[in-house]
Amino acid sequence: MTYPHTVDLTNCDREPIHIPGSIQPHGCLLACDAAAGIVLRRSENAGEMLGLEGEILGRPLEDAIGPEAAHVVRNALAAVADAARPALAFDVAVNGRNFDVAVHRFKGATIAEFEPAAAESRQPLELSRILIGRIRDARSPEALVVSASRLVRAITGYDRVMIYHLEADGSGRVVAESKRSDLESFYGQYFPAGDIPQQARMLYLRNTIRVISDASGARSPLVPVLDASGEPLDLSFAHLRSVSPIHCEYLRNMGVAASMSISIIVGGELWGLIACHHYSPRVLPMPERVAAEMFGEFFSLTLDALKHRRKLNSASDARRALDGVLRLASHHQDVGAAVRESLSAIGGLLPCDGVGLWMNGVWTVEGAAPPRDVVARLVALASEGGEGAVYASHCLAQVIPGAEDFSSQAAGAMAVPLSQRPRDYLFFFRKELVQTLDWAGNPDKIYSTGPLGDRLTPRKSFAIWKETVRLQARPWSETDRETAEAARSALVEIALRHSELLQDERNKADVRQRMLNEELNHRVKNILAIIKSLVARPAAEGQELADYVTSLKGRIQALAFAHDQVARGDGGGRLSALVSAELSPYREPTAEIVCEGDDIWLDARAFSVMALVLHELSTNAAKYGALSRGGGRLEVTWRRTETGDCEILWRESGGPSVAPPKREGFGTVLVDRSIPYDLGGESDVRYLAEGVRARLLLPSRHVSSGEGRSTAGETSTYTRHASAPKTGEGALSDLKVMLVEDQLLIAMNVEELLTQRGVPFLSTSGSADEALRKLELFRPDVAVLDVNLGAGTSIPVAEALARLGVPFIFATGYGDRSMIPAAFASVTVVRKPYDADSLIAALARAAGRAPAE
Repeated sequence: MTYPHTVDLTNCDREPIHIPGSIQPHGCLLACDAAAGIVLRRSENAGEMLGLEGEILGRPLEDAIGPEAAHVVRNALAAVADAARPALAFDVAVNGRNFDVAVHRFKGATIAEFEPAAAESRQPLELSRILIGRIRDARSPEALVVSASRLVRAITGYDRVMIYHLEADGSGRVVAESKRSDLESFYGQYFPAGDIPQQARMLYLRNTIRVISDASGARSPLVPVLDASGEPLDLSFAHLRSVSPIHCEYLRNMGVAASMSISIIVGGELWGLIACHHYSPRVLPMPERVAAEMFGEFFSLTLDALKHRRKLNSASDARRALDGVLRLASHHQDVGAAVRESLSAIGGLLPCDGVGLWMNGVWTVEGAAPPRDVVARLVALASEGGEGAVYASHCLAQVIPGAEDFSSQAAGAMAVPLSQRPRDYLFFFRKELVQTLDWAGNPDKIYSTGPLGDRLTPRKSFAIWKETVRLQARPWSETDRETAEAARSALVEIALRHSELLQDERNKADVRQRMLNEELNHRVKNILAIIKSLVARPAAEGQELADYVTSLKGRIQALAFAHDQVARGDGGGRLSALVSAELSPYREPTAEIVCEGDDIWLDARAFSVMALVLHELSTNAAKYGALSRGGGRLEVTWRRTETGDCEILWRESGGPSVAPPKREGFGTVLVDRSIPYDLGGESDVRYLAEGVRARLLLPSRHVSSGEGRSTAGETSTYTRHASAPKTGEGALSDLKVMLVEDQLLIAMNVEELLTQRGVPFLSTSGSADEALRKLELFRPDVAVLDVNLGAGTSIPVAEALARLGVPFIFATGYGDRSMIPAAFASVTVVRKPYDADSLIAALARAAGRAPAE
């Protein structure tokens, strides 16, 4: 056939390769009507190859090839269901010669192809079984393609067999190769999409095996080329279809004389080819070709199954990795920190060169990534292009100006949104594809160049491909997108779950705060009520007023100490210390209090709960029970049970007759429910006429031995008011004292106290700044510094006094030393409210006027 136009590189995509008007000369062709009755066309070499005399056209088929051969052809044709699978007949005798015949019907024409039968040829079923048996146990696509290239070469005898994979952009890559040892390697090389024109790709889908016996381009024309209607014969499914002159020149420039390709079809699409090259003319016998075709179909099915298995495994791996992130996030208050710590694992979810996280304005990367100053543009691109979904680009240079400057680190990116608002994103990055490639062949190899130029050589073809893909990364596949979507769903779920947990914690904190306010209000009212009752209680007969005031002050001081024990309960403490502190305000000669038990340490939660319960029981005993009048007795005992629990028994006697409360107030609820509710323990309170009986049980998880522990919050530098030593009246008589206290009434009380003890000069300041100004003109002998001044602390004053060598003590109403720097750890701390003896003793020791305790 004479093409209407000269075929060259500018129009090869439009070359009508399915109607070339000729066949390859290693066989011949007869085309008949649909019933295979009359010969309508023939290849020019048909008469000579079949041994026919005279004109064949217009004759019945049996006249041309004999009745028996025509019967075989018609029987084979009757079994044909699909033109893509021609019927085959082997060793068919035609005029004393044996041929292998392929027959199919297409577009109303019956096409019979005759190839001389090989003298020796193995059965196709046997060959197929050998090939299929060797690859059925492959466990990965990579292992499959490597094994297939070796097997096909071993069975067919071609000099080189390559597995050629078509990428998403149409380019091809050699992913496996088996070759003669003296040949250069094409393994790993890419070739542009134009090396296989679109019409050729369509034919590879329709006709899965293609044999080229001689790349010299010899052909045998069809006679006639056009039928009476002017239509050419469509040879889409013919094995003998002649080869495009462009492709023949490509093969010749590579030194290839013969080739065979087997289509690899996965999911209905052309995944690639098994490409076989030979460096001398070669015809693969039809039985072996059929075996190769069958192997190609099994290979395609196996590859498809392995790819699906890998996809499922990848999804499982991604799920496990994301579950790991979820577990890590459950232990983090900051979900962003959890994701940042897991970036390396997240980067392994899909093939990439780096991963980045933009969350709450913080940029974190792992591996290759663009510069920090590009992140804002990436986020804007993802927000605009993704519209809340996964967004991907394999060529950032097309969408971000200046992206070519960092293509070696990130030529492509996939953005995964992590929040409803366009704010937080997870990015996967891929480098420029050509950055990771090297030419695998011999750099000194010289390829021949045909009349169409050196474009048709593998090295020039590769150079063209590199130019085509410059600034591009490997495109993101559908599997990549599915994995990214799975990651998005999981990470958003993590963030939402974390938000729910935080909201739940905030709700619980609000409840705890309300409870704390109620408890504080209740405790303050109780304390004020006790103070009122203490103040209202008349002095004993014959008791001096001064003694009465001293006794009253001591009781109030004990109440403050008990309250301090509660405030310092965060670190836990001894049960004995807690009981003693709560009962200390009520110890009088007229009432008997007995406390004894094991050395038991309560954790912070139990210590805090028991402080409230014991305070409530003590308050009620002082108001209504055994401690409300002389002659009463209270016995408190505790022990560890065999199961490690702590059992506390409270027994009152000798007081007024007791009756159950008429209404259930906050205090009653606190005693009855706090231990069961907060600690999972037991609380049983009975109001007997002779006195209250209570049994409290604390679970073992809140209880341990107190051996080797110090009482919660206490240090040796705290001054204990209850045991403060008496100091002589003249101990401070010639000292100048500085007082820093921001509460006016408290300052006035201390001024009066110190003046009564003989302090000749006292300077009082309400703030650290005021005290520092006074120090510029006045140097005291000793100072009292309230640690917390409301708007600040007195630490700057302490530092100034230390530089001047002036001794000082701290005062605090808080239960610990957390606001005091480590540099002042040895400084004595006096608790507020002030006790005169404790304060005077501490000042005397600081000034060197009294021996240390």
